[in-house]
Amino acid sequence: MALTARLHLRQSQTMAMTPQLLQSIRLLQFSHLELERFIDDQIERNPLLERADEAGAAQPTFEAPEPALPVDAAGMADRLDASLENVFPDDPGRTDGAPPAGASAQRDRQPGLPSMGLPDTDWPVEEFADRPPGLREHVRDQIALTVRSQSDRAIAIDLADHLDPRGYVEADLDAVAKRLGVPRATIDRVLSMVQTFDPAGLFARDLPECLALQCARRDRLDPAMRVLLDNLDLLARRDFKALTRLCGVDQTDLVDMLAEIRTLDPRPGLAFEHSPVQAVVHDVDVRQGADGAWQIELNRDALPRVLVDRDYYATVTAGALDGAEKSFMTQCLQDAHWLERSLDQRATTVLKVATEIVRQQDGFLTSGVSALKPLTMKTVADEIAMHESTVSRVVANKFMMTPRGLYELRFFFSGAIAATTGADGDHAAESVRQRIRDLIGDERPEKVLSDDALVVLLRAEGIDIARRTVAKYRESMNIASSVQRRREKRALAVAGA
Repeated sequence: MALTARLHLRQSQTMAMTPQLLQSIRLLQFSHLELERFIDDQIERNPLLERADEAGAAQPTFEAPEPALPVDAAGMADRLDASLENVFPDDPGRTDGAPPAGASAQRDRQPGLPSMGLPDTDWPVEEFADRPPGLREHVRDQIALTVRSQSDRAIAIDLADHLDPRGYVEADLDAVAKRLGVPRATIDRVLSMVQTFDPAGLFARDLPECLALQCARRDRLDPAMRVLLDNLDLLARRDFKALTRLCGVDQTDLVDMLAEIRTLDPRPGLAFEHSPVQAVVHDVDVRQGADGAWQIELNRDALPRVLVDRDYYATVTAGALDGAEKSFMTQCLQDAHWLERSLDQRATTVLKVATEIVRQQDGFLTSGVSALKPLTMKTVADEIAMHESTVSRVVANKFMMTPRGLYELRFFFSGAIAATTGADGDHAAESVRQRIRDLIGDERPEKVLSDDALVVLLRAEGIDIARRTVAKYRESMNIASSVQRRREKRALAVAGA
């Protein structure tokens, strides 16, 4: 068979990821803050976009001030028994509202002291707002007031520069002494001096020293407490028998010492970390109607309202524009229309997914976490005829306000724990965690539940669960083992008796 070259025409369909499609996917998974930043960026780039609240806002009006009444300067000077120049020394010869010459320069030299005659809006008030001091600023102020010697002050400032956010000194003191050219004893003396600063516990080198400094400030650092702080590993294991033996106290005194330690701050420096608090804005509101049905609405405060200024587009394009300018305005109009449609589609998709979640988790809204059902994203996607990846993007960084509180949408998706034979339906993993927490919270000191005992109780309630799963859930909730809980509860029971 001879080989020949032939030309064939074929038609095929392929899905191309256009920039608009990629941006729509990103838009769907944006949180409220990310969406606001994205829209602000689009408004800055596109002259045809504007926010609805800005477009409908009323323009401020200004009224001319009423004319001042004539002032009887001579009569005022007689009543005050003073010269008018002494009462009003700031350029009394000027009668207009203009600022005196050099006011701008003077304002630049003294930004914290506004002068008369300048409008308040010219002053950047936000630059003079009171800001709480940070850790190093707080420490440096105490160094300036406490440390008298210039050499000791330099050492104290160097130690302050080695403070971590917790307030601990992260430095090799021998290396610091060698670098500064002073004996190690001098470093230790200055370190003892700065360890008296407020709050107690600053400039500690480890956790036991931090707690010891606070106990010493309260006059509670007796020999027994010092031994207890030196054996924090035994305290973490709840080995109270060994601690009572080492400290030379009974269980009642040991419980009092533990209560004292709980009032201490293991990281005193974090009190000076002033990170901005960002409030969570929920995307969906769920409330119960008069008929008992759940009403699902999008939060209006979380919906960005963007308008396309078509009048401005018509005005601009009506003028004489060259090819590049017309192309730019046409592209801006297309991008504005695309953003408008994408925001509407995003809102519709979020509402559709939230409605299905509420329908699936009706028991949670009625009875709480114990009635949470197992739910996967594939189940929701099949019910609303969407792809599973779309549902995953919708529930990312979105929140729902319910009668039981504020929850992230991902909270309602939980794995399934199989039910025992004869029981009705599987159980959600989150509800099983809550049941384990409740059982441990209700246990008595003389009958602390082991992981095996928890398995027996859960299976009696129709939850088929393995011991290793119970241990994994317990550890994820930071609950100690049965041995450690038994020691702690017995010690507390003896102290209470």
